[in-house]
Parts: sequence; structure tokens; C-alpha cells
Amino acid sequence: MHTPLSAQMIDETEPRKGRVVAVVTTYNRLEQLQTTLAQLEAVSPALLSNIIVVDNLSTDGTRDWLAREKTRMGARLHVITPDHNLGGAGGFEIGMRHARRELDPDWCVLMDDDARPDPDALAQFHRRDHSGWDVIAAAVFYPNRQICEMNRPSQNPFKHPRLFLRTLLGHGRDGYHISRGAYADEEIVPLDITSFVGFFVSRAAMDRVGEPDGALFIYGDDVLYALSLRKAGMRIGFDPRVTFTHDCTTYSNEKRRVFRPLWKVYYTYRNGLMMYREAAGLLFVALLPLLMVKWLLAARRYGADRRDYLRLLRMALRDGVLRRTSTSHDAVLEAAGPPHLPHAKAPHASIPEAKIAAETRRGA
Repeated sequence: MHTPLSAQMIDETEPRKGRVVAVVTTYNRLEQLQTTLAQLEAVSPALLSNIIVVDNLSTDGTRDWLAREKTRMGARLHVITPDHNLGGAGGFEIGMRHARRELDPDWCVLMDDDARPDPDALAQFHRRDHSGWDVIAAAVFYPNRQICEMNRPSQNPFKHPRLFLRTLLGHGRDGYHISRGAYADEEIVPLDITSFVGFFVSRAAMDRVGEPDGALFIYGDDVLYALSLRKAGMRIGFDPRVTFTHDCTTYSNEKRRVFRPLWKVYYTYRNGLMMYREAAGLLFVALLPLLMVKWLLAARRYGADRRDYLRLLRMALRDGVLRRTSTSHDAVLEAAGPPHLPHAKAPHASIPEAKIAAETRRGA
């Protein structure tokens, strides 16, 4: 079992930002969660007042372990235990809602169960001058201290003509993502898009926009939430001095990637269409045919699963264009074929207010 980091790593910096609450979502990654919770517990309560963990119906012993940790840590730890898997998006939605209703935070900081603040990250967050910023995005690294590409923030190229041109001219991700040099700088860089790893969102921003859309289940919820914040006039800044580590192997720059398990195709493409529509505005009409051709051609990579891939793609295109999130996760799993059939009840499009309230009361 992992234990809290040594006391000398705790920083007693003055809590200039007020009450900060961490929200972590988890599903069947107990060892990663143990490391993350130990890292969070080691932070002085003055800098991180509470920790919320949303366990999405894990089956690997996570729930029992969290119950023991709750007894040991007391009121600082809040555990929310939904009766079905809400996905990362649903987990962040109910976790943030619980924080706002029960803990009155000045800021919430969001992270996956395999991501965690570096020992000085919360102290740096409190020390740094974030005047005029409503959201702060941390600099995220792999454990080997290479920049974590899946968490490299960006500006919206459709709103910045120069960046749009750079992207079209072949710069790819470097065309609109912040430069790698920004990670070694002191300056806070304005953003439009960032991820839910080291995502510090102020109470003012939460009160203006609310929580992320839990109906998205997984993928793109962070991008769409960031875009909604920007649309509401909130300012997002990348602070390279606030650092996180993401111990993940999910992302690769491999261009011929294949989604496994196959049901992830649906959420990637459906939510991707919703992201493109929000980011591109009227240009989405021209972009849609290009995306359809690209994704249809990708079917060649799936071999014997090609038919199931195309079925999921059709569903994703339909629901993405219609901005429909009412297709149940069970239906997605069924469309992915027999090997992917569900083992537990899965979420539907929305999370009723009464149900959220009941879940948070039970888990706190």
C-alpha cells in the first residue's frame, strides 16, 4: 500500500488563492489511484483543503480501499460512489457539483487517477500571480519529464488566422499548440483549449458556466468545457511553473492508430464532431466531409472488425451532427460486437439532479 510522502515535502506557503479542492475520477486503476491520493494527501491542507474521488464502479478493490482511506483521512477525503459507470466526464461533473454544494471552494483542480501534482505544484499555484485569469492549466509531463503531448494546451486555430495558416502549411500540432519552449519560461500564456489534468478552475468560472457535460462519457469533455468557458468570456492561462506528472500510456503519435476496445471509436468521433463544430463555427460545414472521408478510410485498419467499426462510425456521425448524447453506453457496447458487451449497467445521456444529490450524500 502506498503511504503519504514525507513531511519535508509539505509546503507551508500562504494559501493566497483560498480554498482549493481536488477532484479525481477513477476506474479500475487502484495502484495509480493510491499513488495519486498519497501525493495529494502530502500537500498541506492549507494549500489543498479537500480531495474528492469519484469511483466509477471499479471492480479491482478500489471501492473497499477508498472506504478504508475515508476512515483514516476523515473529513478531508470525500468519496463519491455512483451505482453505474459515469465515465470520466460524468465523474468530473458530479465531483465538481459536490465541491460547489458542500465545500465552497475558491478553486477546483481536476485530474485523472494516473495524473498527480508534482510536490511543489500547489505551493507554486498559490505563490504565482494569476490576476485576471479564470482558469489555470498546469504544465504536464510524463514520468521521464518529457512533455505529455496529450495534455499540451492549445489555442483555437479557427479563431486565430495566423495559427490556422500555420496548421494548414503542415506544422500539425505545433501549428496551434503552445510551443515547447513555453514550458521552460516563466510567462503565463493565454489558451483556448486544455485538458483535465492540472485544470484549475475558479469559482467565478464555475458559477458562470457550471460543470462539464457528463453525458459525453469520455473524450472531449475537457475541450468542450474549455471552449464553453472561453465563449463565456473566461480567460485561460498556461502556467509553466505549476507542474503535473501524467503516468499514462494511452497517447501515441502513431498516425495509424487503432482504437481498442472498439467502442471508443464512437465517443472519439461523436465528441470530436461536437468539438469541431464548437471550435470551427460556420467552417464546420466545410470540415465535416473531410472528416467523414478520413474516418471512412481508417476502416481499412480494422481487419475483421471493419463492419463493427463502420457501424460505430455511422452512429457517431449521426449523433455528432445532431449533437445528440441520448444513445446509451449499452447501445454503444452492443454495436461494437459480442466481445464488448457490457458487464454492468452503463450511463445514459444525462444525470438527473436528484440522483446526483443522492450519490453525493451517500459518498461524502
